[in-house]
Amino acid sequence: QVQLVESGGGLVQTGGSLRLSCAASGRTFSSYAMGWFRQAPGKEREFVAAIRWTTYYANSVKGRFTISRDNAKNTVYLQMNSLKPEDTAVYYCAALRTPYYSGSPDPRLFDYWGQGTQVTVSS
Repeated sequence: QVQLVESGGGLVQTGGSLRLSCAASGRTFSSYAMGWFRQAPGKEREFVAAIRWTTYYANSVKGRFTISRDNAKNTVYLQMNSLKPEDTAVYYCAALRTPYYSGSPDPRLFDYWGQGTQVTVSS
């Protein structure tokens, strides 16, 4: 069992930056693929970025967002730059225990989820 706790959300103006963090419990964090997803009101949950041996990004955030992980701290990060109003959503951290993750954006593959953190970008 893995518990995930996100932090770092908030209100920011268009063009601003935020860094989200996701702290994971457990001693096998390095064996998990970690992902960030987001869900806006009235929309389905969508893939943002993921990391295992390499990084993967949705086209909508490529070049603006950076995912990274610190296995010593059991933490995954999402650095978000050049934020736009359409980035407004609840952002969720997710974990998938596999050595074979190849970037699938399907949220159903992920086993564990955090509670989410709100990101609001004002225009």
